[in-house]
Amino acid sequence: MSPPPPGIYVPAVVFLDQNEELDEENIKKHILRLAQGGITGILVQGSNGEAQFLSHEERKRAIQLTREILDRNGFKDRLVIAGTGGHSTKETIKLTKDAADAGASHALVLTPATWPPQMTKPNIIRFFHTVADTSPIPIMIYNFPVVTAGIDLDSDLISTLAKHPNIVGVKLSCGNIGKLQRIASSVSPSEFATFPGKADVFLQGLISGSAGLIGALPNVLPRLHVQLLKLYKEGKLDEAVKLQALLGQSDWELGKLGSIAGIKAIVSEHFSYGEPHVRGPLSSLDSERLANIGGLAEAIQLEKQIKE
Repeated sequence: MSPPPPGIYVPAVVFLDQNEELDEENIKKHILRLAQGGITGILVQGSNGEAQFLSHEERKRAIQLTREILDRNGFKDRLVIAGTGGHSTKETIKLTKDAADAGASHALVLTPATWPPQMTKPNIIRFFHTVADTSPIPIMIYNFPVVTAGIDLDSDLISTLAKHPNIVGVKLSCGNIGKLQRIASSVSPSEFATFPGKADVFLQGLISGSAGLIGALPNVLPRLHVQLLKLYKEGKLDEAVKLQALLGQSDWELGKLGSIAGIKAIVSEHFSYGEPHVRGPLSSLDSERLANIGGLAEAIQLEKQIKE
């Protein structure tokens, strides 16, 4: 029951056809571009994967398909992590077991948020412990206040949960570097991995002890993120800071586009695969909004110039 190895993990978008059904051919193209870009693993059914809008069968199929694509194309070493957050403990347990059956190595679990006032610290601890006790694969905590009705787990609570032998990491999409550093400095990285969930604090997270990144922007720029990690490991901090500034601006521009629809529209426009369909109640992005994307346009050009 080990955490995922350090590196860059991409919460991949799931491409859909015009009828909002899984577009397996373009999902394959996307997974392969990410793998060829050097990422460490794929997060299937994260927030960018429209998990809450898919059926249990579709969620399981997306995980299974991702594992099959990687295995058949020489990327057996790339991990598949599955988002398995549900509205209840029972549903989360089922989704986690489904993910294990489909080939996921780890599960990323959101805090339930249908009734925020009921999500006291004891209830949150009981929820994660129950899921971890029954899960056939290690689980990770997913702290994302934007999609959990503002519930924001603090470092004390996360460090308490980290003591469970089957809870092996956290994704902090709250963007709080102080929280990340407190957690990373209080737990063994061999037993618990701490990841920021936003590319605009990628380098800051590495300096503070993170295990890498689980973020949306590598859907568009996998190679640039791999390059930044390489610069950091080589001690080329000045170059890393310069690249981080570009990634930070790019992450901001992507957020303004509306991450999921923005990612699909940009990939379709600049990498020539996939259609920008999303599942309702989300709406697709007007292509006119891609005309002025600031530093993200520069980053896309750099991404295309990096050789394999």
